[in-house]
Amino acid sequence: HCPARNISIARNACLDASIADFVAFIDDDETATPSWLAELVAMAGASGAAAVLGPVRARYRPDAPDWMRRGDFHSTLPVWVRGEIQTGYTCNVLLRMGSDSLRGRRFSLARGQTGGEDTEFFDQMHKAGGRIAFSPEAWVNEVVPRSRAAFDWLGRRRFRVGQTHGHLLGSSASGIGLVKQVGLASAKAIYCFASALPVVVSPVRRNRSVLRGIMHVGVVSGLVGIREIRLYGQPSPQEGGKRAA
Repeated sequence: HCPARNISIARNACLDASIADFVAFIDDDETATPSWLAELVAMAGASGAAAVLGPVRARYRPDAPDWMRRGDFHSTLPVWVRGEIQTGYTCNVLLRMGSDSLRGRRFSLARGQTGGEDTEFFDQMHKAGGRIAFSPEAWVNEVVPRSRAAFDWLGRRRFRVGQTHGHLLGSSASGIGLVKQVGLASAKAIYCFASALPVVVSPVRRNRSVLRGIMHVGVVSGLVGIREIRLYGQPSPQEGGKRAA
């Protein structure tokens, strides 16, 4: 039972109810490919990781902007830092429930409508010693609705992603360390915006640089403690709502 529009409540209800060795999550607007689950399980067995991520392939409507289709701005892949994946997402993941790093772990209710609850979940899991693996053939497909096929939606999403990252960085920094983090994120934002100028005639490259700059502005926002913007839990999917499945 999920008594409120909060994606963390739904995910936690799944974790509370499950007695399985593994739990897999995808989103309700995604379609799994035939070998999806088999690929995740195979990688879990081969790697012994606490979590296995798969790729999410965006499927654009014919009326989506050409630059967006060419740049593929909505597909999801993990990010490697110094040769390892340090956080993850729930739009395509398999969890090994017996892992010490996952035992009793739940999604933050406070982030259940802003987004970022999965980033925080996997960040904490990783810090607790849980390894994250990637299964490149465990594909799921996601149709991008018209409401999200717009630069302003991408901008809000990148800003919120940056806010989450900033809050996580800020939780372990203070004083001079925090000032350095703010300075670094600010410098990265300025660099990204400046990098967009020489490629202003190329919509894909320009928008990629601008969106990355917006993300770093979000990092600054998160570092100084500004509350994260609300992306989910809206009255209808057309307004940007999202549910877990």
